[in-house]
Amino acid sequence: MFGPKEESRTPLSAIGEFPLIEHLTASFKIHHKTTVLGVGDDAALIKTAAGHQQVVTTDLLIENIHFDLAYMPLKHLGYKAVAVNLSDLCAMNAAPRQITVSIAVSNRFPLEALEDLYSGIAMACNVYKVDLIGGDTTSSTTGLIISVTAIGVVKPSNVVKRSGAKENDLLVVSGDLGAAYLGLQVLEREKQVFQVNPNNQPDLTPYTYLVERQLKPEARIDVIGLLNDLGIQPTSMIDVSDGLSSETIHLTKASKLGAVIYEEHIPLDPQVISTCEEFNMDSTTIALNGGEDYELLFTLAQNDYPALKGNPNFTVIGHMTHEREGVHLMTRAQTKIPLIARGWDPLASQDSQD
Repeated sequence: MFGPKEESRTPLSAIGEFPLIEHLTASFKIHHKTTVLGVGDDAALIKTAAGHQQVVTTDLLIENIHFDLAYMPLKHLGYKAVAVNLSDLCAMNAAPRQITVSIAVSNRFPLEALEDLYSGIAMACNVYKVDLIGGDTTSSTTGLIISVTAIGVVKPSNVVKRSGAKENDLLVVSGDLGAAYLGLQVLEREKQVFQVNPNNQPDLTPYTYLVERQLKPEARIDVIGLLNDLGIQPTSMIDVSDGLSSETIHLTKASKLGAVIYEEHIPLDPQVISTCEEFNMDSTTIALNGGEDYELLFTLAQNDYPALKGNPNFTVIGHMTHEREGVHLMTRAQTKIPLIARGWDPLASQDSQD
């Protein structure tokens, strides 16, 4: 992080594609009986679990758009690439089972760099008990590109979509919000300091939680298990990848409803509050628009509230309303402000750079 390290470098050209794949995936273990055949053939074989539906999601991570290797260690990147995809499965109330990983890599990356990347992928596979079953490698002229496809299973009666919310349902979020975005701001600031003075090593100790939330986010598989233990099935759900405001609007549009979020109930870690003061940022704005928290935002019927009440993993932040009432933030001063989707949009960001 923030500077070159002395290391051995084995050029990928000395290995070849198939030996490279075999080398990088040799230590991966199979966790599920449904994985009939994984890496090593023309395609994988998956046995569909009886009485379940398969859930499939895919995502791209592109260097200098989704990550910056100036401060993103490759091991962390591998872990994050898996976690953010599994988060989408959690949002459907599905249990993750398998992943595929494809990479496009330029010749500035030696074998040792890809070993670091795949060690992070392997760690995520072990933590989340998912099987790597395939993928592809190719060359790139623009740095590193990672594509992960994640596969999960869910009983048809347990599927949770964005479109199932009802008027007066409670709006609930897991964990806390805004830390990942602030972690990015801290890392960007320290990168600029390093570029001016490469001898200046950053002290990230006061921002440990924020930086970890940015570099090593977790998919909230534990939340799915906890809700199941509580006997609660959300009526709609989404993961908070692009910011609370954007995700709330996604739920309201899909369910044809409005919503009210109460500012005083938005969960914030103390490190978020103190760092917002340091950066002269509004903590509510950061929580609403920051993104990359990968918490779960969901709605539930009011008669499920007693089972959730007092649980430290969840915060009721608002409720769903009639569509004609729109989507609003109720401020601490009891003023209603229309919510606008200001979360990160990669296409809009790209347009603004052109």
